[in-house]
Amino acid sequence: MTSHVDEAVAARIAAAKAKRRQRRQRRAELDEYRQHGLTARHTAKLARRAGEEDQ
Repeated sequence: MTSHVDEAVAARIAAAKAKRRQRRQRRAELDEYRQHGLTARHTAKLARRAGEEDQ
């Protein structure tokens, strides 16, 4: 049988792990969005520079 204190500690540990997991997931999503944005920005820059060279 576990005591109330043990249950409370286990709950806090589980909550901290869940929060960490959510933060990691959010960071991975933001990194993916950032990479997509950088790729799009680079593509647009190359297109602009190609247009400038034609003129």
